[in-house]
Amino acid sequence: MSRYRNSVALIATLLCALALPAQAAKPKRIDLSTPEGANLAARKIQCSAQDNVPTVYWFHGEGYSRVPGERDRKLFNVEGMNIRQCVTVTDPVRGAGWRLISRELLLYVDPATGELLRDWKNPWTGQTVKVLQTANDPVNQRPVFPIGADGKPATWTATMSGNQWWNTLTVPLFYSNPLAGDYQKQIGGFYHATEMFNFFGNIDELTDPKNLNPAIRVGWVRIADWLPWMEMSGRAGEIYIHAAGRKLDNFEQLPPVVLKEIAATYPEWRSPPPADDARENETSWTYYKKKFPPASGARK
Repeated sequence: MSRYRNSVALIATLLCALALPAQAAKPKRIDLSTPEGANLAARKIQCSAQDNVPTVYWFHGEGYSRVPGERDRKLFNVEGMNIRQCVTVTDPVRGAGWRLISRELLLYVDPATGELLRDWKNPWTGQTVKVLQTANDPVNQRPVFPIGADGKPATWTATMSGNQWWNTLTVPLFYSNPLAGDYQKQIGGFYHATEMFNFFGNIDELTDPKNLNPAIRVGWVRIADWLPWMEMSGRAGEIYIHAAGRKLDNFEQLPPVVLKEIAATYPEWRSPPPADDARENETSWTYYKKKFPPASGARK
């Protein structure tokens, strides 16, 4: 009997030994040095590696004025969110890539009360104006592939230190202002702004093939012309917004002031646009024009 038991034990040990390599085998980490790895990492920063999975970014901060010859003024706080999803797209030359589809809110908040600003007293004109919250729908991106439109392979350009990575993205903007007239080149009327993003995360999470939607932190700065609802009448100056946030685990993690406004005014912002969304992108300026078309005359 003891010999039988010893044989059974030996067989069991051999079976376990044979099974160990299969159990120990782990999926290969995403190789950031390859175009495919860099492209997939970029997707995981923005959304999920799985198609049609909603992802929410939240950020908050402060807005200030910058006028020549005077001190900067704090104008308001901001609460922002973007809800998005990514879908896979393929190109016979550029490979398997992805496209981001999203919509965003930027809400202007009273620093004293923490409530949304409905009216705002302009410190330069003395007038009280109605605040138009920014509700851009959609805010979509062009497809991104392992091979760029210029034929060059995608590269991972982030800085890495220890288990941390971060990158910097600066987006200068200069285009015809949709609120201006037909002679913008001759007399001005261009929208001039700069968007500055920083994304941060852990290398282990980003390169883990099983982690489809890693935790990401974001910093955002925007330097731009006066918002149209401020009714600044061409006064010299601009505003800048300094904010930071992160990719949330779920929609319900948004702050109460944002959840309340979405429930009351923007219910569509509980989910991203459909994957096949082909609409033109919305901006603060085109949104204002929709709310106050030229036929309605100057806003009072």
